[in-house]
Amino acid sequence: MTASVIEATSFPDLAQRYQVTGVPKTVVGDGVEIMGALPEADFVAQVLQAGA
Repeated sequence: MTASVIEATSFPDLAQRYQVTGVPKTVVGDGVEIMGALPEADFVAQVLQAGA
């Protein structure tokens, strides 16, 4: 699995495409979106579930 970090203010076209209205926002693939800061275990569980 590969991850990329994008600064929303530096790439407004991508921010608009993915409807970034707050940070952090994590997009897994093109279907799963995780909004807000989560405890690490919850975040990892959601990412793993999205990749399954």
